[in-house]
Amino acid sequence: MSNPIIRYWKLHKIPILLALLSCIFYYVFAYQLIRTDFVKLITLFAALFFICLRLVRFEKWNLKFLAVCGVIFRLIFLMAEPNLSQDYFRFIWDGHLVSQFQNPYLLSPDALMEQGSKLIPNAELLHQSMGSLSAKHYSNYPPVNQLFFALAALFGGQSIFNSILVMRFSIILADLGILYFGRKLLKNLNQSPHLIFWYFLNPLVIIELTGNLHFEGVMIFFFVWALYLISIKKWIVAALPYAFSICVKLVPLLFLPLFLKYFSIKKSVFFYALVVLACTLLFIPFYSSEFISNYSETVGLWFSNFEFNAGIYNLVKYTAVQFDAKPWELIKTYGTITQVLTVLVILALAFLRKNEKLPVLASSMLWALSFYYFMTPTVHPWYVIFLVVLSLFTEYRFPIIWSAAATLSYFAYSRADFQENAWLLTLEYSCVFGFMLYEIVKLGKLKLIFRNN
Repeated sequence: MSNPIIRYWKLHKIPILLALLSCIFYYVFAYQLIRTDFVKLITLFAALFFICLRLVRFEKWNLKFLAVCGVIFRLIFLMAEPNLSQDYFRFIWDGHLVSQFQNPYLLSPDALMEQGSKLIPNAELLHQSMGSLSAKHYSNYPPVNQLFFALAALFGGQSIFNSILVMRFSIILADLGILYFGRKLLKNLNQSPHLIFWYFLNPLVIIELTGNLHFEGVMIFFFVWALYLISIKKWIVAALPYAFSICVKLVPLLFLPLFLKYFSIKKSVFFYALVVLACTLLFIPFYSSEFISNYSETVGLWFSNFEFNAGIYNLVKYTAVQFDAKPWELIKTYGTITQVLTVLVILALAFLRKNEKLPVLASSMLWALSFYYFMTPTVHPWYVIFLVVLSLFTEYRFPIIWSAAATLSYFAYSRADFQENAWLLTLEYSCVFGFMLYEIVKLGKLKLIFRNN
């Protein structure tokens, strides 16, 4: 009995020790870190990224070992409260409304508190903890996301912590689904299945999704499931999980025009119709005369009011301010320009690239979303996770570099006024753009996003 264990230890001693060291670092991150301590935060992140790199390289043929490590790392966060984000308070707030068949898109938390609503357990604590920015706006989370919030509120009852547990288990299960379908999709694309562990063991993924309860992982699960179904020619069935992906987060909407060449015009129109029908059915329970204006207003704020960890926008703002431009006016104009340019780039990718092959289609998606994130004024680190997944189905790996470099933006958490450090943002984007250009030159893809082979 002991001989196989001893042999296994001798063969995998270094990876096992690295995994144990990761467990210690994740524990410290989950239970002993205050987000204002930037030095401790960035040191832990750097160490975890380094270990992730080593683990994947050492054990890329031992997928069971990597899978077990990924699950254990996530379970370490099980009893921890999120320490980098307060968004989960709003999730629970919306969940209580939906679980009681109330529409979260019609009244802001501030308005509900003014009415003295008693629908929500721990209402005062949730309202204060979600932050003033969230409290004064309508919910911007799509209906499937709201259903997950409702499950958390329903099974969590009056306990905030129990609601956290329900959301955390949902996100972990979604990550296991990504692992399962991601491996299958990689095999169908004739790529090594070990690549999925650049997602599954990525510290940004584990900390921001499992740790801080962002639902990008649930969106990505439905998205990867849909791509897998498309890869095995079950594109009609794929429309449903694709619609679910959109109704968790709206991001996959950007990719719909890119399917035009992959499916051909006739099939793509049918696919679009199925996706739109499914999305419509999912939104119908929340529909009211005020819904469209309220939801559009809230979503529009992300294009014209907020800024965090921006790339090109910061450069434009710095230049514009030198000519006496007013930042609060600039961001509104810039947001409109970003929307128009993003649509034009997506249309160019849809019509100028040979998206008939799934790897080329995936790279078109990667470039489309990368362009949007490079341009937009708001790039929270967990947004980059979608790029990480898309990159695994292409030849590009710069999003993995970005998933590490984006943690530099956490410096703002160490300041009471959330003031960002321009030098750290410059370092972040220099790493990303530098590695991206290196890959383009190395792979001989001088035509960049409009490469046709």
